[in-house]
Amino acid sequence: MLFTLKGLAYCYRKHVIQAWTGTSMPDHKIALLGTGLMGAHMARNIAKVGFPLAVWNRSRSKAEPLAAVGATVHDTVADAVAGADIVISMLADGVVVGGLVTDAEVTGAMKPGALWIDMSSAKPEEARAQAAHLAGLGFAHLDAPVSGGTKGAEAATLAIMAGGEADAFAHATPVLEAMGRPVHVGPTGSGQLSKLANQAIVAVTIAAVAEAMLLVQKGGADPAAVRAALKGGFADSTILQQHGERMTEGNFVPGGLSKFQLKDLDNLLNESGQLGLTLPVAEMTRDRFADFVENMDGADKDHSGLYLELLKRNGMDA
Repeated sequence: MLFTLKGLAYCYRKHVIQAWTGTSMPDHKIALLGTGLMGAHMARNIAKVGFPLAVWNRSRSKAEPLAAVGATVHDTVADAVAGADIVISMLADGVVVGGLVTDAEVTGAMKPGALWIDMSSAKPEEARAQAAHLAGLGFAHLDAPVSGGTKGAEAATLAIMAGGEADAFAHATPVLEAMGRPVHVGPTGSGQLSKLANQAIVAVTIAAVAEAMLLVQKGGADPAAVRAALKGGFADSTILQQHGERMTEGNFVPGGLSKFQLKDLDNLLNESGQLGLTLPVAEMTRDRFADFVENMDGADKDHSGLYLELLKRNGMDA
């Protein structure tokens, strides 16, 4: 029998999770809120390894395809979280998640002692507020944002940065491992702080790759050959290989939305300001994303679309 690498990876994840749970079919019920570009893939991978799964999305049509992998689709958040041992939120921002966490109808439907894992990108202070509120109601909390984009979400190779109590992380590990590689990075808020650091690196690297791709194109070199030449070297990165290709091909169909990249940079600079820090490269990159999102109709384009802002700066057409 022939196995694809993707199939082998799935079998390995299932084996690991079965070892953790001590059963051939995990019995913890999971509720996942938010089945957009990332959440749908994450939900699919949770269901594939055998966890009973309930899902909710503001637009039900985005959640309905998950019924094909065994998920139960609900019309309300309260119905989705009812009886769940672990609730996962993958929503637009901390404000949206906070609105659910503080909704008495939602928390009133939750199973006593349940764990809420917020995998959205939010501010560290929002994560701490969520955790404090839930603790007062007898629930545990982790802030566990992710990196890896839609490709990582689909392949279950997401980098997962978890902040919160060590016991809560240990309890959540089998579920998190269905989606990627979880690491406990510290107390509540540390997951979101780690994601902000990640997003600073991503945004600044996108800006650098855009400049490099424009330089080699205008200088007469073959951008694809240059990327191949740099592969494995000190300048190599996923962003160079994946987004460098996007830039030179003009493919800005969203994987990571530019409006969310801008949101994350705003959160980063808010946090750095509270710490009394100045981050000049992040500040400059944030202003460029703001121009792209607000003045160039770039909000719903991939964040590699910052390349278009660079073209505009140089008086060039896309």
